[in-house]
Amino acid sequence: MPRRCMGRLAAALICVLTVVLTSACGSGEEPTDNEPDGGGSPVTVRLGFSAWPGWFPWQVAQEQGLFARNGVSVTLKWFDNYTDSINSLTAGTLDGNSQTLNDTITSVSGGAKQTVVLVNDNSTGNDQIVAASGINGVAGLKGRKVAVEQGTVDHYLLLLALARAGLHEQDVELVPMPTAEAAHAFVDGKVDAVGAFAPFTTTALERSGSTVVASSKDFPGAIPDALAFDAGFVKEHKQQVQAIVQTWFDTLAWIKANPEKAIDTMSKRAGVSVSDYKTYDAGTTIFTREQNLTAFAPGSNPVNLEHQADAIANFLVSTKLVDAKPSMKGLLDAQFVKAATG
Repeated sequence: MPRRCMGRLAAALICVLTVVLTSACGSGEEPTDNEPDGGGSPVTVRLGFSAWPGWFPWQVAQEQGLFARNGVSVTLKWFDNYTDSINSLTAGTLDGNSQTLNDTITSVSGGAKQTVVLVNDNSTGNDQIVAASGINGVAGLKGRKVAVEQGTVDHYLLLLALARAGLHEQDVELVPMPTAEAAHAFVDGKVDAVGAFAPFTTTALERSGSTVVASSKDFPGAIPDALAFDAGFVKEHKQQVQAIVQTWFDTLAWIKANPEKAIDTMSKRAGVSVSDYKTYDAGTTIFTREQNLTAFAPGSNPVNLEHQADAIANFLVSTKLVDAKPSMKGLLDAQFVKAATG
């Protein structure tokens, strides 16, 4: 499965960040004199990201030369379509990708070997189910057409919301399509509701009378967004992985010190105005190093990745989105967060 406003606009603007994909659309490179882990040519890390507020800081890292400052060579690859980034990591054309924990577990269920090394954020409202005028709650979706990118985290959110309302997926007419297309189809009146994440929620809410009937805010901790690597790459190139994790925390510090410049960079990458970008603030909670340490620690709290991974896996099996619960061995690796500063 795939993807992925925070009200703290001054010192906490580091939490301002936004999404799903269909085709790779551009890339940038941070050349460095990065040393190989064990002989041979220097390693350039192929790192993917897409439209989601919690992942736009990577654009800041690139433009401010923060990868190079940490001695790592990175080809940063942008995907218009989030699903394409998931598939690229699974296919081996990326070494690492920012993606939801849900999608990572889905990939692992299909046989992929992936390791989560960093939590970028938790979705706290920027994943939404938006419905047309006259539909005042999730129960009102019964018998209605709902567009969503099938297998993505917003599909997951829809199922969670339906279950809470005593409904099942079969109670709605699911219309599968990429998130960007789904948002436009909703605005054009072709469907009655849409599951989307920011910035596509901005598009969806352009429909007159539309309203949010459910969001990730209703399900705390259910949608962690993380940096996942090919498990083999992590074993062979720990130095590079460590440098990228450190770059993340350095980038958050840069954003905190330069909020207006950072928002300008991130809003341009998102393709929205600065004012629209600021509305995403409360819907994405960017994780500090301390929050990462808590997330990676064992526990049964919604913030603990171990707990969420088990809940997600059970849900995917119960809804028949995957055939069997995958092994979680090697899925979570806290060593890089522990070794980082910031």
